[in-house]
Amino acid sequence: MDTLSYKTISANKETAHKEWVVIDATDQVVGRLGSKVAKLLRGKYKPDFTPHADCGDNVIIINADKVKFTGNKWNDKVYLRYTGYPGGQREMTPAQLMKKPNGEEKLLKRVVKGMLPKNRLGAQLLGNLYVYAGSEHKHEAQTPKSIDINSLK
Repeated sequence: MDTLSYKTISANKETAHKEWVVIDATDQVVGRLGSKVAKLLRGKYKPDFTPHADCGDNVIIINADKVKFTGNKWNDKVYLRYTGYPGGQREMTPAQLMKKPNGEEKLLKRVVKGMLPKNRLGAQLLGNLYVYAGSEHKHEAQTPKSIDINSLK
């Protein structure tokens, strides 16, 4: 009996094909950008995707200060956090968050973090995200390739 034998390929740290990609966030909607970036970080676009391993790309987001929200979400959307003390629930809008130092980085990392797994792997994947407000970044030595985020599904 002639049969084909297929082996399930499970990527690990040594066999993962990680790349460096640059994404221009100019005039991109934050939530749609975040979901595509989370897929890139996770490695879901790759044929050798493995759910339990870090097989995604390293993502550099430039022009993060030029992102936009639809509607009036700059002032109406509320991000909550809790200090751990009674009465310690704090709220902040995206407009308030952008006014802080490194606010662009904090905003996009917060958005992407919510779309990653809530475990050690998610924390490790978030470390592969680099956000810059301007068009300059310090990762030229890695020779990142620029991709159009709108072409991804």
